Formats: sequence, C-alpha cells, structure tokens
Amino acid sequence: MMRDAIKNFPKQFEYEPEVVNSKRLKKFSRFVVVGMGGSHLAADVLKIWRPEADIIVHSDYGLPSCDDRSAVRGLPAGIDKKKTLVIASSYSGNTEETLDSFAMAGEQGIARAAIATGGELLNRAKAAGVPHIQVPATGIQPRSALGFMFKALLKLFKDEASLAETTRLSKTLAMGAAELFGKGFAPKLKGFIPVVYASLRNQAIAANWKIKFNETGKVPAFYNVFSELNHNEMTGVDGQGAAAELGKRLYYIFLSDPADDRRIQKRMEVMAKLYQDRGLRVERVVLAGASSLETIFNSLLAADWTAFYLAELYGSDPEQVPLVEEFKKLIAR
Repeated sequence: MMRDAIKNFPKQFEYEPEVVNSKRLKKFSRFVVVGMGGSHLAADVLKIWRPEADIIVHSDYGLPSCDDRSAVRGLPAGIDKKKTLVIASSYSGNTEETLDSFAMAGEQGIARAAIATGGELLNRAKAAGVPHIQVPATGIQPRSALGFMFKALLKLFKDEASLAETTRLSKTLAMGAAELFGKGFAPKLKGFIPVVYASLRNQAIAANWKIKFNETGKVPAFYNVFSELNHNEMTGVDGQGAAAELGKRLYYIFLSDPADDRRIQKRMEVMAKLYQDRGLRVERVVLAGASSLETIFNSLLAADWTAFYLAELYGSDPEQVPLVEEFKKLIAR
C-alpha cells in the first residue's frame, strides 16, 4: 500500500478541490492553519514556496498567542479578525487538538474553514455552514496525502495561479530518480540513526524527512537547522573517551540547496568536513528541480523512498503507525 501511495503521489496534483459553502469564503490576507502531524505539512511547504504569505502554522490545542504562539484562547493581539481565516486541517477529521481550535475560533467569531476526508470536523463544518473541502479518502496515511492537502489549502487561499502551477507537478516530478536514490541510500542508513540538517528556510523539508523516517521507516530520527546548530548541537560530537563513540551511531544528512544563502552553504561545507574528519558519516543530498516547487517535492519523494526501503531492510511495516493508535486509545480513556 505504501509503495503504491508513493508511486501514485504525482496524481494527487490532478485533484481539483471544491469548496462547499464557497459563497461564505471571503478573500483573506492572514491565515492560521491548525493541524497535527501530516495534516499541517501542506502549510509548512507553502511557507517555503511562498515566504511572503502571512501564514501561522499552529500545532496544538487552542489558538496562537501574541507572544510565543502557544495554545491559548485567542489570536495574536492587534490582528484584524476581518482579515484572518482559521483553517482547521485534519486528514481524518477527528484530531482532538484541531477540533478544539476549530471550536475556539467559532466561539470568538473568527472566520473558519476546514479540510478533511470526513469525521467530526466535517460534521461540525457542515452543521455550522462553514466553508470546507472534503479531500479524497483513498485509504492512504495522512503523511502520504500531501498533494491533496496542498491543493485544498491553495483553494481556500483563493490562489488560482498557484493552483494551476501545482497541477503541472503531476507530470514533472522526478519519480524515477527519487526511487533510485532512496533504494541506494537506504542500505547506508541501516544500523544508524538519521539526523537531517537543512537551512532555516528549508526547515519544513528537514522536518518532513525526519517524519518519513519515523512513520515509514520506523526508526528514531532527528533534524536541526543552520546556522543555529553551529552554536550548540555540533559540539555534541566532540566528546572524549566513550562519549566520542556516541556520534558514530548517527548518520548526518545535509540537505544542500543551491538557492540557500552562500554563507549557509559555506557553513554546510565546513561542518561536513569537520564531521568527516572525526570519522562521522555524512551524506550531502542536493535539492534539485526545474522550479522551487519541484525542488521541494522531489526532495520529499526522495525521503519517501529512502524511508520505504529502510523499512524493508528492517522488516518493518512502512504503512501503519500502531504506536500512534495505541496512544490515542489510552488518552481517550
């Protein structure tokens, strides 16, 4: 199933989302996208592609505050509610935190919209007459539905030009190269814990790689960004004695983007050499594509295939996430 989900991923960009209650959807200048796990990945990617867009991604209960954007019952001070749309994004439609945010926005009279395959979120959106999009329920995992969720988000943004550009990805993504890369890279990672590094502007890509390793590969994985990690994390590999061996259990993946600031690129080059000089494993993965959007999704496909083949090497199920389901049952008691 997971193999098919990855292979068929480009077809998701052929999807034409429809907004129910579209007459109630106005044009907004600020967006608060609330969602957990795979349900906020679309907003994360959109922030890379369109950094000028005024988007807050909130992954918690409640709504963001004016200071740390943590979960509180209110929007940042000074925000004009007339210009702000809260978009509740939950692939299943039953995510506890997202339902809480959706209810809170309604209590405060803030404009709302919803994206889901079904579940309680769509039930509430329908009952309240809220604009919503029901994305296809194809049986895939939320992390595999990024194309559907991405196009749905753009539709709620009323960004028709970006929707048209996104549709072209159905024919232009480097599927063969991504699978070939993943199949070749996965054996190198067996027996090690992946640590993904990227620039701050590409933080969402690094986070996506980590998520793929966790959910599909069923392995621990971590990520960090330049140049913050140069001020703290990298010193963790400079221990002596037994501590010096700990870093050798990690495999460092540098997501190198030619579009990054030249100073960030230099930091990556220097740090990679320092790590290699200490006997640490480092892989430089160059982000590539004919456009910035292609570059993002080509990299995410490479992550998909790498995690898939890594799961195969370990004999793990790349599809299901039983620990997540067990956890949900326990907190529902």
